[in-house]
Amino acid sequence: MSAGGATAGLTVTDLTVGGMTCAACVRRVERRLAGLEGVTATVNLATGLARVSHPPAVTPGELVAAVERAGYRAELPVSGGDEDSARTDRDDPEARRERERLVVTALLAVPVLVLSMVPALQFRNWQWLCFVLAAPVAVWSAWPFHSRALRGLRHATATMDTLVSLGVVASFAWSVYALFLGGAGETGMRMSFSPVPSSSEGMAHLYLEAAVSVPLFVLTGRFLEARARRGTGQALRSLAELAARHVFVTDEQGERAVPIAELRVGQVFVVRPGERVATDGRVTDGSSAVDLSLVTGESRPREVSPGSALVGGALNAGGLLRVEATAVGADTQLARITRLVTEAQTGKARAQRLADAVAGVFVPAVLAVAVTVLGFWLGAGADPQAALTACVAVLVVACPCALGLATPTALMAATGRGALLGVLVRGPQTLEALQHIDTVVLDKTGTLTTGHMTVADVTVVPGTLGRDEVVRLAAAVEQGSEHPIGRAVVAFARRLPNTGPLPDVTAFTATPGHGVSGAAGGRTVALGAPDGTAHPALAEALTDAENAGHTPVLVRIDGRDTALIALGDPPRSGSYRAVDRLRRLGIRPVLATGDRSAPAEAVADALRIDEVHARCTPEGKASLVRRLREDGHRVAVVGDGVNDAAALAAADLGIAMGGGTDAAIGAADLTLARGDIEALVDAVGLARRTLRTIRVNLLWAFGYNAVTVPPAMVGLLDPMFAAAAMSVSSVLVVANSLRLRDWRPAHATGPARRTRWARTGKAAAR
Repeated sequence: MSAGGATAGLTVTDLTVGGMTCAACVRRVERRLAGLEGVTATVNLATGLARVSHPPAVTPGELVAAVERAGYRAELPVSGGDEDSARTDRDDPEARRERERLVVTALLAVPVLVLSMVPALQFRNWQWLCFVLAAPVAVWSAWPFHSRALRGLRHATATMDTLVSLGVVASFAWSVYALFLGGAGETGMRMSFSPVPSSSEGMAHLYLEAAVSVPLFVLTGRFLEARARRGTGQALRSLAELAARHVFVTDEQGERAVPIAELRVGQVFVVRPGERVATDGRVTDGSSAVDLSLVTGESRPREVSPGSALVGGALNAGGLLRVEATAVGADTQLARITRLVTEAQTGKARAQRLADAVAGVFVPAVLAVAVTVLGFWLGAGADPQAALTACVAVLVVACPCALGLATPTALMAATGRGALLGVLVRGPQTLEALQHIDTVVLDKTGTLTTGHMTVADVTVVPGTLGRDEVVRLAAAVEQGSEHPIGRAVVAFARRLPNTGPLPDVTAFTATPGHGVSGAAGGRTVALGAPDGTAHPALAEALTDAENAGHTPVLVRIDGRDTALIALGDPPRSGSYRAVDRLRRLGIRPVLATGDRSAPAEAVADALRIDEVHARCTPEGKASLVRRLREDGHRVAVVGDGVNDAAALAAADLGIAMGGGTDAAIGAADLTLARGDIEALVDAVGLARRTLRTIRVNLLWAFGYNAVTVPPAMVGLLDPMFAAAAMSVSSVLVVANSLRLRDWRPAHATGPARRTRWARTGKAAAR
């Protein structure tokens, strides 16, 4: 993906960088790009992407040239490459060549290792067979390391490839010397093997096993590491596979298949059962259930009908749908999700910046240590082969591969897993901030609640009409109203059993601020705000509705007070569990809303939120956030509206609901794509697990070198085992990161608390 954007007058360009093998390479590329005036760059080893911020005067060609001057390949990624995104190593030519190189290396190296390590198998002149087999490994198999090391030498830099290349060359050169000039080529020569190097055999000892094992183990490690790294990017490939290639459009020419790139906003296309929705749109005909689990993380299918919004990539699990396209290409929600995941994986955490800074001086330090070790042993009068053993072991074992992979692989796996759970993060800084949050400021309407008026209770005066008949008559009159209260009453009536068609209405009148009236079913019906009622049953219901923060509507039939309908905006089904789980994680919930005190207190009571701020203006919300931060709290804000944008920007971490406004999403650091507040708790759990994984990876990467380098320096580590240990360290770091792909949130146990909302909801349903 090539990203072009402007930030504070700067242009953002993505580059694909090839040839990087360790954190030292990353540091080298970043420093070379930063050498251009006004340019800053972040390079990710795991993805091979460099995100560069530069003045418009600096062209992409200059950026590519700067990377190439550092000794690496660079190019602008091809945009719109969905097929490339989904491509696997099976059809990747470079991956196929590496696999073939590994197979040939194994066939040549294994006999050398066996003969060198098992003296009983050493026949006459076995050493010459080993030489013939080892020569192609030391030259052809290790050529990628040699070529990159030479390229680095030309640019006065040293990387992991420098260490591997020097180790192979030193081992093979010593063996050639021993064979031709040191007596190791004599017929009948025998060589014992010990995990701990020995110098007792003098010049006759060969190091062909080290010359072949270093390329074999490093290539094997690279192969396994590459496969594992591709696994961490599975989420992006899954998203790419959701994108349609063709779409069936219906117009005056009939139904025809066209490439997705030719689809335009306003065109109508067909989605058959079992097909994925080609792009964002609105249903014009048909009804069905659609599966959004791979797009937004919603576990339950969503029922859609004419007028319903659809997200591109959703799976049609029911009937035939005709959909009008409302967004295409880069403007679709699927494209935005993919873009957010890619940008998050390109970023760099603080821990990774530290690791890269260390790696920048690590390789030169290792080279200095290796030369010092060689000089010390020779100066101390030790056997040359013992000195060489220690030197080669230091070179090979200290490669900083694991250091460079410790953080980016974990972030790739975590951001990908988050996307599949409906949690979209802007970058690694978001995950770092999320684990430290101790206070979360929650908006009410549309965040903790559904954002839609719903009938909570219906009270009918005894001895008048039946409850269902009252609701039908009220809904019949409200059919002509566009008010949210009217729509809620109509929707409730249509869910009643055996409702049938609503009665026709005549003499309909709507009085703004007072209510509606009309004639239906042979009766006169009026709905409006109660101004006091004499009937005890309705007076008690009115008091209960006001205490619960509900909106009461009085129904008068034939001029008599007949019923009271209480409406409210109920909490989302997941809000109860979400607030409880936040509290268990040690995060204090605070409710801040622009709504009246009564509805705010009712929701807070239902969800057991102790601190409530009602009638908050946008400035008031932002001021509340600033006060909390001044008191030493790490604050996150969750909102979905334009009025939340200022508070989202003022918080340590802004979190937007996926169904919210563009202003809220644009100001947020994290987006809950599935529109469920419980996804926030999942995000906190994922962030904490990710940071634990990164700490374990870095501890292993640093600890591995601390444990292995000293034995190598004193000659207690064979180069072959050094190569194996170095490769295993990288694979273990990536494998540990891969565990994040299978992370699942630990949901709170125990029955949900019965609340007034739950009780009134059940009462209304009866």
